[in-house]
Amino acid sequence: MRLINPRSISGILSTILMIEAGSFLTCLPVAFINGEPVFPFLFSSAISGLISLFLYVIGRKADPGQISNRDTFLIVTIAWVLFSLVGTMPYLTSRAIPSFIDAFFESASGFSTTGASILEDVEILPYSILFWRSLTHWIGGIGIIVLVILILPSLKVTGYQLFSLESSMKERIHPKTKGIVYRILIIYAGLTVFQIFFLAVGGMNLFDSVCTSFGTVATGGFSTKNLSLSEYSAYIQYVTAIFMILGATSYVVYYYTLVGNFKKVLRNEEFWFYIFFLTASVVIVTLTLYFKTDRDFALSFRHAFFQVASQISCSGFATTDYTAFPSFGVVIMFLLMFSGGCTGSTTGGIKMARHLISMKNLRNTFIKIQHPNAVIPIKLNGRIVPEGVVNQVTVFISLYMLVFLAGSLLMQISGISAVESAGASATCLANIGPGLDASGNMSNFAHFNGFAKAVMMLLMILGRLELFTFLTVFTRSFRRN
Repeated sequence: MRLINPRSISGILSTILMIEAGSFLTCLPVAFINGEPVFPFLFSSAISGLISLFLYVIGRKADPGQISNRDTFLIVTIAWVLFSLVGTMPYLTSRAIPSFIDAFFESASGFSTTGASILEDVEILPYSILFWRSLTHWIGGIGIIVLVILILPSLKVTGYQLFSLESSMKERIHPKTKGIVYRILIIYAGLTVFQIFFLAVGGMNLFDSVCTSFGTVATGGFSTKNLSLSEYSAYIQYVTAIFMILGATSYVVYYYTLVGNFKKVLRNEEFWFYIFFLTASVVIVTLTLYFKTDRDFALSFRHAFFQVASQISCSGFATTDYTAFPSFGVVIMFLLMFSGGCTGSTTGGIKMARHLISMKNLRNTFIKIQHPNAVIPIKLNGRIVPEGVVNQVTVFISLYMLVFLAGSLLMQISGISAVESAGASATCLANIGPGLDASGNMSNFAHFNGFAKAVMMLLMILGRLELFTFLTVFTRSFRRN
């Protein structure tokens, strides 16, 4: 078997670009309704369609049965880079973001559901560009690879393998990948529609409701307002916070809830650990704000509930400036950047299951110090976690922290302050969005230099692909037969 199969890779990337070509066209109604130019989207759709056709010609004679593990790693990695690269065209052709590095930053941030922005004033952008910006979240949230699996029923590839590369430790819902994808899409679309409805009921206009829902369900964070959701009512803020929490919940939980298998939900340790961790964090931040600021209890709770939900879900929406919290509160918000939601959700970060397995492994380590011959398996959801998986979790967390430190150091070398570098590295790797200090959740990254922005984009993609998928492509063993 060949090391890689360029024809097969080209064929799948062709389909990915055709999806993007169609996505550009969904912005046309928004442009027509608001009397805005349609050329940026027609041009972008035409160019991506032509590239797709070129790749299709190359890969039309590919044998789907010859695709290898290396091919799947390359497809996943190239897909996210390519999708982000092509996604810059509406920004550039409309001159909404004339700089290529800035346009690439905004596009990568959108598709990776990070939500970090270089835009200092989003409210001056055309509605069609704002819609595209939010749509990149929604597309990225469901996963480009999942869409490919859905529309390529004739592709004889282990689709679940492609799907699982995006987020490890997913629990199989259904033996057929096609069944998994259909159910995920229905749940994903359902959450989006429900949030749009509840936001509209609360007085938010339809356009903002749609864009906010795209960013919330995808746990992205792009807003149509400069001050995010701070100027909206308490009702709007609570609805968004609840849907951020729902967005960070594993879709496995939704599936078993819909089919009435509540025993599976009750045995899902990660879900209940997530609820406990979320609740504890809200309580701590609420008390910090209540006793250390002039907020009353209701406002303290609302700000804490929203910002903790935003941080843990890796959404990045804001109702208040958390960099102005008491120092203890700022530290808590920073540490929450490393948490992440549940596996099998659209969130970034380390994920709750890994934290839970690490805690159980730590507990067992202390027991074995006292009882060296003890054999204590680690269990998750009633099942024994193989030792190899436990080791992978340990390696992942160690690698995650090393990449975070490397990103921080690289940005410091480029002239960014230590605090902002740490915040930018943590927020991009976890796909959250806002950082610390002058690039906090009420600000942006416009003042970062080109090198720092490039580092941040790399971290966004690394975080979205959970490190291993991306880094494996550059290992020596990957190039060997």
